[in-house]
Parts: sequence; C-alpha cells; structure tokens
Amino acid sequence: MRQPRVTRDLTKAIVLVAGIGATLSLASAEPVKIEATVMPKEEVRLDFADGSKRFVQLLNREGEAIGSGPLDGTTVTEYGMHDILPGVGGDANGYLVFTAGEGDIAYIKWLLRAVFVPGPEGKPSLLNNGLWEVVGGTGQFEGLNGAGTFHVEFPSQTNRVFVLEGEMLSAAEE
Repeated sequence: MRQPRVTRDLTKAIVLVAGIGATLSLASAEPVKIEATVMPKEEVRLDFADGSKRFVQLLNREGEAIGSGPLDGTTVTEYGMHDILPGVGGDANGYLVFTAGEGDIAYIKWLLRAVFVPGPEGKPSLLNNGLWEVVGGTGQFEGLNGAGTFHVEFPSQTNRVFVLEGEMLSAAEE
C-alpha cells in the first residue's frame, strides 16, 4: 500500500529532525519545553465555495512563552498559514518570532499535520502534531540551534497553546 505524499514528507522531516537532534546532543544541547499561549490579532481567510468546507487562513497571533530554556519569558508572534478540511485534516506551517525584553529575536520555523480520527460517542477527535526548528536569531539568540516536536492545544474557540519540546543549544554553549 502506498503512503500518501504528506505522510512520506512528514516521515522524512521527522528523520531529519531526529538527525539534527542527535547532532545537537553531541554538543550538549539542553532539553526544552515551551508553552506559548497566543491570541488572534489578524486573519485573512478564504472559504472554498465548492461545498467542500475547506478553508485557508493566514493568521497573526500574539502571546507569551513560558517554560524551560532560552525562550522562557519571551513574547511570541505567530505568522501562520493553515489549510483545513474540517472533519478530515489539514496542514499548517509558519514562523514563530520569540522576542526578549531587550529586543533580541529567535525565529522558529514550524510545520504541523492535523488528522481527524473517530473519538468518543462518534465525534471526531483531532490529532495535530508536527516539527519545529530554529532558523535564525539576533542578540542573545544569535547562533541559537534547536529542533523538536510541535503540538497545538485549543483552550478556547480563538486562543491556542503552542507546545514546543526538543533540544536547544545557544552559540555560547558550542
């Protein structure tokens, strides 16, 4: 049986992140877990008029990050693109911009795959997981490296909690 392309691509990405994680582990990367609660600021939405209920959203959300590691206590801004087919699944990707009080910035690229599965009492249950990686930084975050898993929680109709777990290594630790 052939795997869908998205599943193959996600498998390749997981292998890549695992390889990056193994490399970072050799350089004494530290485990991190960040939870960033974000609220919507701007949205552009395209609803398909073909009866499929598919929609695409460009989102800008903002909030605060707490947890362990160098991103603890920063503000976070999401720049995301979400392609959703309700009840079936969706793909989302984008960037999270973590800003420290001094104006230093860490850029995190992320991707997510959402799949609806049968849940309690026949209602669909959402599984949404993905990957993240550090792609740039300024000031104290210059030279920051890291990668890991990405998960989204839905505490309300509009707010989201992004959960990033993995490993990070700052340039000063290399």
